[in-house]
Parts: sequence; structure tokens; C-alpha cells
Amino acid sequence: MRRAAKDARKTARMCGCHYFPPTSVRMEFLQSAPKTEGDYRCPHSERVAWPYEAPRASYAHVAHWIGFWNDVELQR
Repeated sequence: MRRAAKDARKTARMCGCHYFPPTSVRMEFLQSAPKTEGDYRCPHSERVAWPYEAPRASYAHVAHWIGFWNDVELQR
């Protein structure tokens, strides 16, 4: 996978995922996909990256940030 994050210093790591503010993500490397039933149960589902649109209260500080899941390598 190409490097999708511009600035790894702005990441928040929680529960095995990295979250970045949208302004620090290279959105041209991501593609939009329709939501699935799995997306409503778990925000990252089967995706590599996703916008965290409605986080639970303990994740409120990453609301609307882009989360990255498996197979993503951060380079600083």
C-alpha cells in the first residue's frame, strides 16, 4: 500500500488502529465505498481505512478523522 498519511506525528493510536485528521491524509490514494451492514456494527469492518463519523464518547477526540487498519505501515 502506498503511504496514505502525510504526517505520522498527528496520529492517535487506539485499539490497534491509527487515526489521522483528514487534513493529514492523502485522500487521492483512497477510494470511497458504499457502507455495508458490517460498517454499522464496527466502524472499520473489512476496510483498510475509514472516516470515523460517529465515534463513541471515549473516541470523540478522533471524530471525523481517518482510521487505518490492517496492512498499513506508518513511516516517519
